[in-house]
Amino acid sequence: MPHDSGSAPDAAVTTTFADLGLDGAVLQAVRDLGYETPSPIQARTIPTLLSGRDVVGLAQTGTGKTAAFALPILARLDRDQKAPQALVLAPTRELALQVCEAFERYAAHSDGVRVLPVYGGQAYGVQLSALRRGVHVVVGTPGRIMDHLDRGTLDLSELKYVVLDEADEMLRMGFAEDVETILGATPEDKQVALFSATMPAQIRRLSQRYLRDPEEVTVKGKTSTSSTITQRYLVVSYQQKLDALSRILEVENFEAVIVFTRTKNETEQVAERLRARGFGAAAINGDVVQQQRERLVQQLKDGTLDVLVATDVAARGLDVERITHVVNYDIPVDTESYVHRVGRTGRAGRSGDAISFITPRERRLLGAIEKATRQPLTQMQLPTVDDINATRLSRFDDSITAALAETDRISRFRDIINHYVEHNDVPEADVAAALAVVAQGETPLLLDEADEMQAATFREDKRKPREDGPAAPGRRTSNGRVTYRIEVGRRHMVEPRQIVGAIANEGGLGRDDFGAIKVNSTFSLVELPENLPKAVLDKLSRTRISGQLIELKVDKGTRAQSGRAGKDRRDSGDRYDSKPRKGGPRDRFDGKDRFDGKGPRKPRQGPRH
Repeated sequence: MPHDSGSAPDAAVTTTFADLGLDGAVLQAVRDLGYETPSPIQARTIPTLLSGRDVVGLAQTGTGKTAAFALPILARLDRDQKAPQALVLAPTRELALQVCEAFERYAAHSDGVRVLPVYGGQAYGVQLSALRRGVHVVVGTPGRIMDHLDRGTLDLSELKYVVLDEADEMLRMGFAEDVETILGATPEDKQVALFSATMPAQIRRLSQRYLRDPEEVTVKGKTSTSSTITQRYLVVSYQQKLDALSRILEVENFEAVIVFTRTKNETEQVAERLRARGFGAAAINGDVVQQQRERLVQQLKDGTLDVLVATDVAARGLDVERITHVVNYDIPVDTESYVHRVGRTGRAGRSGDAISFITPRERRLLGAIEKATRQPLTQMQLPTVDDINATRLSRFDDSITAALAETDRISRFRDIINHYVEHNDVPEADVAAALAVVAQGETPLLLDEADEMQAATFREDKRKPREDGPAAPGRRTSNGRVTYRIEVGRRHMVEPRQIVGAIANEGGLGRDDFGAIKVNSTFSLVELPENLPKAVLDKLSRTRISGQLIELKVDKGTRAQSGRAGKDRRDSGDRYDSKPRKGGPRDRFDGKDRFDGKGPRKPRQGPRH
């Protein structure tokens, strides 16, 4: 049975990462990231892993568990060894990428450390090249790791560390057999760390079978948010975020707003684009010097600045009562960061609003936040043109009311208006309207429905074809999709799952957005939703698969194609359909990362190890 270190006090005995046994390059990276004191899971796990003992960590998402296993692994890597030394298994490609990015941040001062993400949807060539060159840490989904083991392209014989991240989620998704097969292919003397939010019987059995006298660490995250904060979310594609933010800033009654982005570059880009749209915005990130930071915070306090676009690190310690809204332009990957962000509003008992942008692929993060905070987030709708116009009219009315209160100035201008009316025989109402035009300038006060920004969610974009409008160009399928052509095919060593992975990742599409896929010799045909936003189409046209620009465009079904090329499509194309057909191959790209178009795997023979 594992030794239980207890779940009582979350307060760590030690106060710094140096006290936990970390030093050198890893400790320097931690300091650069602004980490001051370790979280409870880090304080109680890092020393145990550094000592070589196995660990079972019971902790919710957002308690800092990635650093809890990544830092001790990095501290003990042999950089001269070419074969992988550490393997981290994660349930989804999103989590695998997040863990990989965390490893890279923590290894910023560890020269030569190579970390490789391995997941379905990414070209095998990229992964194979990296494995041939040599990597120290592999972070991957069970399905793609199994594929590499079956192909003999991943050597686990020299592994020293194995991490099962979100083990309960992996088992819930049906990866139990794969996880056990992978563990059975690793050396017996490896060190294992298993992290799970819960401890069901299946996880307990896994721990007893594959871990040696593990220490069990139970930590509850401090993930409560203030009851005075209204928490909402908006489902929006990545390309639509800026327009969505602009609309929200138009209609929300705010004093000051903090907009959180994931990267430093994005803070600058978002702030610049907001300024171009007439909002008073500035960026604050790790590159902003202390003097400028203090000036920006003061401007936010005194009302000369209304919107601050920030990263998590830059916003640490920011306490401005005037902040009424927090917008998660990029939703954080852990609940602890979410709580810290949201806590920037609703200070001193005041009410506050938190709005999070969720792309279709990030719904899982939303569920983790709701589960950890035990507070539901309410879905909101994108403000419409009518909403924006109503807000603009209300503010225009308020400005007129405020101006009427300045009786002395009104009296002087009344004389000027009377003079114009007398000499030009124009009604006073028309003169007032003309003055409003002069004051407004070239920017119209009200939006025109015909000029509405393309900022609807994918659900709205996938509406039925309009009865009164022309059909979209190209060949429409019976299920309302349109066939697109991309300039990659078998000659480029492309498979259907690579097409799905690339288009889904770059365009923010989901499983149900794909119809049939036909891979031909030099090109492929993909069925996609008819009403894809232009921004998505533009981005997809610049997407590369296996290094080849796909040049996505509507397939016109020309006469040339209907001849020999058409026969090629019917007879020799590799066909993929997102809806599994009876007796045919079942795709697993969405949940299991293992679809290869070859049908179900044959049962593995022989006993498990």
